[in-house]
Amino acid sequence: MYPRTSLIARASVAAFLAAATTFATPASAGTRDKAFFEQVTGSWQGKGEIVAGKYKGTKFACDLTGDTAPAKGAGIQLDGFCRVGVFKQPMSALITKAGGTYKGKFLDGAAGKGLDITSGQVAGNKVVVGINRQKLNGAMIARLESDNKLNITISVKVGEKMVPVIGVSLDRSLDDVAVGSIK
Repeated sequence: MYPRTSLIARASVAAFLAAATTFATPASAGTRDKAFFEQVTGSWQGKGEIVAGKYKGTKFACDLTGDTAPAKGAGIQLDGFCRVGVFKQPMSALITKAGGTYKGKFLDGAAGKGLDITSGQVAGNKVVVGINRQKLNGAMIARLESDNKLNITISVKVGEKMVPVIGVSLDRSLDDVAVGSIK
């Protein structure tokens, strides 16, 4: 099995990425998808918890930054880290539009220590991406609850059911902006 910090890191990034795709009609999907990913660019911080499995109850915190430029079209590049106590795990992911779906990888992909993103769709304020690593199949759903709140759920397929295993709630980090009046 993977160390706890590695599992959390993979799941957190996967969850965030899942938030980056939408269910749209083919004619306008590219424009709507790109608009969604632009909404999730920026810096995000928040906490999460493993809610099922061997590490159930483990809490973690993440600091992530998303940028659409490396995706060249609809998609997002994600970098940052997640931590459990004093342990810190680097995070990275790339999701890009591939025909009518999305492809990408979390960390170094399933061939390494990460996950492959095998499918995806953006629908309104949420993205759903399929994830895979060897015999593990699942999905990440990321939903923009507001301009500054992103909730992510990662589920894995157990038999015929999808079982939620990780939940993350991220808040947009807003720059300190001076507010005042000009006389």
